Amino acid sequence: MMNLTSMLAENCTKSAVLFNSKKRILEYIAELAHQQLPDIAEYSILEALMTREKLGSTGIGGGIAIPHGKLKSVTSPILVFVVSKESIPFDAIDNQPVDIFCAIMIPEDQCQAHLSTLAGIAKLLSQKELTKKIRHAETNQQLYQLLTEYSNADAVK
Repeated sequence: MMNLTSMLAENCTKSAVLFNSKKRILEYIAELAHQQLPDIAEYSILEALMTREKLGSTGIGGGIAIPHGKLKSVTSPILVFVVSKESIPFDAIDNQPVDIFCAIMIPEDQCQAHLSTLAGIAKLLSQKELTKKIRHAETNQQLYQLLTEYSNADAVK
């Protein structure tokens, strides 16, 4: 199993944020990713995410979206995990608004590895008990600990 923790930084894990549109939440994700990838312009990160959304929404249903973008200068996947206080219309496949965003910035030349990362995240977030706890996390640290805990438990199986 995959270990999310190696890809996720605590300062890229945010609970209870307030944004009201798809564009704004993606801008915020790009801003956070930029902290981890200082050499890549925020604009380029946002563009990569938007380009992917244009192909079809990354909202996978159940209030969850996994936005992702391929970037040339990224060497290993970077995760940004954001939970919105209120759900945002995101053109998800079930037409439900989204409040859990797990974004991945992926090295352009690692598409295969990227698919297994996406699958692993989707599998992790398919655990109802976990998503319930994610939605109730009150602080960034609480959210980060929760993800680390579940990710590690998952890695053990």
